[in-house]
Amino acid sequence: MSAVALRVDTHAHVVDPARFPYAEGRGYRPRAHETGDAAAYLATLAAGGVSHGVLVQPSCYGFDNRAMVDAIARGGGRLRGIAVVPTDVPQAELAALRGAGIVGVRLNLQAFEPGFFARPEAPRFLARMRDEGMFVQVNAAGAAWPAIAPILVASRARLLVDHLGQPDAAGGLDQPGFAAVLSLARETDAVVKLCGAFRLSRGGAPFADARPFVARAIAAYGVDRCLWGSDWPFLDVERRPRYADLLAALDSWLPSDADRARVLWDNPARLFGFAAALI
Repeated sequence: MSAVALRVDTHAHVVDPARFPYAEGRGYRPRAHETGDAAAYLATLAAGGVSHGVLVQPSCYGFDNRAMVDAIARGGGRLRGIAVVPTDVPQAELAALRGAGIVGVRLNLQAFEPGFFARPEAPRFLARMRDEGMFVQVNAAGAAWPAIAPILVASRARLLVDHLGQPDAAGGLDQPGFAAVLSLARETDAVVKLCGAFRLSRGGAPFADARPFVARAIAAYGVDRCLWGSDWPFLDVERRPRYADLLAALDSWLPSDADRARVLWDNPARLFGFAAALI
């Protein structure tokens, strides 16, 4: 087991169908080898030398955040969460989620609500999350960003960009969707997650074809607005990466120890309220 350092994996999912059945309706249904409960995730963090984590609601659970809330409770203060909620979520439910360690909401255009921004209630929901001080984490394919970026700018919500904005590796650095993601760095105080490189890459570790996109994102957002995440347990991919390879990729993207410390601890601790005293 690696020595555990103050490091945060800001993007992972708990998938525990034995205790928390999947929600009916839309959403990706994980295969048996893609599941992982709270104990498995905490063990993965410990083996990787990572102290804290941020769980993100996967589409298989829809608006049912119980598996994630249960995992956060089992984390002893080391976990936070990004929930998925309906636009008319009652205030009491939102308050309960916040009390349980939820720090934001996810808009999953990729696998759950592709038409969210066309809904008339979308601007009101974004404004509500802004006023609540909650993060709005957006998961969208690269081609969707030119249309939704102006809406997000106008909302003045606290934005988290999922998976580098999911650019197309074959589309080049100047593709419109990725340009829109980079524009959010200039026009908002958005934060980008340096995760999902194994999804972007056409090859395996060290994900060389993803490196130019990561470098461009770091340059646009600055180190202080970048986070790292593993995307464990690696849903819906043909080649499952090793956790250690994902950390090694970050080492290659940010060779400076000080910069890595900012991305792995200082930034998430500041944004999500993690405390070093728990370790």
